[in-house]
Amino acid sequence: MGDVPRLLADHGPAFGQALFLTWKLTIVSFVPGFLLGMIVTVLRLLPLPPLRFVLNVYVEIFRNIPSVALLIFIVFALPDLEVVIDYEPSVILTLTLVCSAFTADYLRSGINTIPGGQIEAALSLGMRPMQIIFALVLPQALRAVVQPMTSLLIALMLSTSLASQVPLPGRELTALVSKIATDSAAGLAAFAVAAAMYVVTGLLIAWAGATLEKKVRILR
Repeated sequence: MGDVPRLLADHGPAFGQALFLTWKLTIVSFVPGFLLGMIVTVLRLLPLPPLRFVLNVYVEIFRNIPSVALLIFIVFALPDLEVVIDYEPSVILTLTLVCSAFTADYLRSGINTIPGGQIEAALSLGMRPMQIIFALVLPQALRAVVQPMTSLLIALMLSTSLASQVPLPGRELTALVSKIATDSAAGLAAFAVAAAMYVVTGLLIAWAGATLEKKVRILR
């Protein structure tokens, strides 16, 4: 690995920019994906069977479709329908849709951990359904799914490598490694540096998630 110091000397700033772009894509995909997943979760709780069916289909589609296939559809198929989205927003949209589907699925699992007696007690106190959802159900569900959401955030961070499939103005880590491997013989060293950056980022997210889970954990 003697090539690593030389690689960092030559491409250190490029790796810094690639890591920043990876973080940026992760954050700007996770936040709207998380919020959209919460909206889908709330709407799925409403006693409207047609709406619930549509949202169930939405979750199953974006939870099971390969991310790269979804990106290809957005980038290359939507223009045939006269819907043109730039490359970076296409990557963000892809990751957001996938994130929202998994978020909705995890939150449903979290809701299933809430004892039914709590809902009945809230109804007996005169609380309205939407009050119960936002004051009782969602807070407990969110506290119950910290670890799955942490894993989802790590998976989303790794999935930003999708950006290497389209010509973004900048390069995230995977795209940078591919460029270095093509232009020089330092591909192995570049892979090692990028892998270390992915691992360190994943460990930091896991640590933050574990810390948060300890603080909000529900003791039953």
